[in-house]
Amino acid sequence: MPVITIDLGIIENKEKKGQLVQALTEAASSVTQIPADKFIVFIKEMERENIGVGGKLLSDILK
Repeated sequence: MPVITIDLGIIENKEKKGQLVQALTEAASSVTQIPADKFIVFIKEMERENIGVGGKLLSDILK
């Protein structure tokens, strides 16, 4: 089974997570011609204070 893994900041809304999973699955299925029901999607959420961008914490950048 194909696996899609995405690392990102926290998504507060369960509906948004569902939309993300659906969109990633549909796009990958379309490109690969593998049936959508064969895909597994993992969302790895990270707190903004655990993400650095350009030498700064994302939590500080987004203040």
